[in-house]
Amino acid sequence: METGAATERVETYRMRRWSVRNARLLKSLYSVLEWILVLCNPLLRLIGYERLDKPFVKAESLAKGFLLDSQNCGQCIVGFTGLSCPMNCPKKMRNGPCGGVRADGHCEVKPGMPCVWVLAWEGNQRLREEEIPLQVVQPPVDHRLIGRSAWLREVRIRVGSGSHAV
Repeated sequence: METGAATERVETYRMRRWSVRNARLLKSLYSVLEWILVLCNPLLRLIGYERLDKPFVKAESLAKGFLLDSQNCGQCIVGFTGLSCPMNCPKKMRNGPCGGVRADGHCEVKPGMPCVWVLAWEGNQRLREEEIPLQVVQPPVDHRLIGRSAWLREVRIRVGSGSHAV
């Protein structure tokens, strides 16, 4: 059983690396999805954001869980972190590495895991944006949003009916 869990983690790390290597493509796809959801805002509002939250969380868990190993914090900032989910950091560091990154770029707490912030830096380099979004200081995690839909939250922010984390 232990071997299966170890294999699963290696596969997860492989997907994280793939997502970082393809950060530009994934961020473009995410922008298209966000644009579509913003266009659908009148319908989403009519149905009700609260009613839609659970199905959207399920969809996010499948998509972002597979691609990014997302931890469903409800306030996704992967667009600022090179498509590397900072919530995967064992210390939950949201604004950069802890200082314990090993020489090989792996985590000091979980030596077999690549540091999410090393991956974030690599992903940010691939985005080729003028500004380096990685340098934007993020607010702490609002624990009330954990398990809620980050996509629906972002739509409400875009249309001006919610508060944005950054």
